[in-house]
Amino acid sequence: MTTTKIYITPEAPAEVFSAAKSVGADLVSSPAEASGLVWFGHSPASLAEVLHPGVRWVQLPSAGVEGWLSSGVLVAHPSVVFTSATGSYADQVAEHALALMLSLARQVPALARTSTWEWVSSASLYGAVVGVVGAGGIGQELIRLLAPFRCRVLAVRRSGVPVSGASETLTPDALDRVLAESDFVVIGAPATSETQHLIGARELALMQPHAYLVNIARGSLIDTTALVAALAAGSIAGAGLDVTDPEPLPDGHPLWSEPRALITPHSANPTHMLYPALARRVADNITHFTAGKPLLGVVDPSRGY
Repeated sequence: MTTTKIYITPEAPAEVFSAAKSVGADLVSSPAEASGLVWFGHSPASLAEVLHPGVRWVQLPSAGVEGWLSSGVLVAHPSVVFTSATGSYADQVAEHALALMLSLARQVPALARTSTWEWVSSASLYGAVVGVVGAGGIGQELIRLLAPFRCRVLAVRRSGVPVSGASETLTPDALDRVLAESDFVVIGAPATSETQHLIGARELALMQPHAYLVNIARGSLIDTTALVAALAAGSIAGAGLDVTDPEPLPDGHPLWSEPRALITPHSANPTHMLYPALARRVADNITHFTAGKPLLGVVDPSRGY
């Protein structure tokens, strides 16, 4: 077992400190003393200032690491293992994705706003074809949640390794086929240079007029201008967005008034759910780090996540 000292930034939630203590972490009061850092509430620049040759591991608080990568701090310290919270928030974000899908299919936004008793046409999730673009932790949990609906799931993941519960697992070069065949397209891929505007005007044109687009990943994966045009033209049935580009979505933006858009302000992972999930990841990784075992959520800068 390796002797380790762990520094947790004071801004970290109490749940993280409690979780670290519950696994017997040797907590220190200064990063200068630590071989492992649990970083919360500080910028990449401030992290770079405290990294020293004795640091072997840094736990980041978010599942997405695009900000940390763009700062250069991860690449500048190749001897340090950086881990993200990827997978930790899968349950609550997948649940939110399912809520958006059901709300769109059942026309809940329109029905909730109606002021007269009238019939509105709706769809069903049962037996639908669902394209899950980015079948990581969130995508896999969503596929598990979809099982009772007997959906035909087309999972897209970079490795092409079969995803449990998916009818087919495809690589990104099959995205056009997934878009054309799906009744619901759920975006769960990481934000990288390769996924910037993964869904643009061409991709939206491939979708069926009755299909819905759901994004619970990052706003940059969808070309907002193209999405606004597609919704206005009715070329897709609607979009459920927990993330947008830009974010926050400015007041007066066309998406706010678009009746086919259902927007939740990056609320799939509220803090009262986020903190306990992050605490569990911290406890697991402290245990692994101390025992010299592989860490969870290791970031690969070359892949962007």
